[in-house]
Amino acid sequence: MRIIQLVVVMLFAGIGVSVAQSKKGTLVTAKISTPTVQCEQCKNRIERYLKQETGVAYSKVDYKKKLTTVKFYSDRTNIENVKTAIANAGYDADNVTANTESYDRLPLCCKKPEDGGGHPDKH
Repeated sequence: MRIIQLVVVMLFAGIGVSVAQSKKGTLVTAKISTPTVQCEQCKNRIERYLKQETGVAYSKVDYKKKLTTVKFYSDRTNIENVKTAIANAGYDADNVTANTESYDRLPLCCKKPEDGGGHPDKH
């Protein structure tokens, strides 16, 4: 009887270890072109938005280079979800166009120059 109990305990312990390991997933680093990012406010808005995205471990927006670096767990999200999250914040991300409603809610300084925004000399 003790042998059966020992086998059952070992079986459950083994399952617990494999579940814990699979939750971690692979950390992937991606660089996403964000051409509509204009200023520090844009940077803060995207980084704050991505903190809420499941699976995103890190994000850094360089508004001068118009580039966003994101680290995410591949078992929880993917690059398309990350781009969609940026678009939902109101910004273009590579080939994904900004969500129109979100873009309309951005402050004027965060909008595209053709829409009257993006005055780099004021930032």
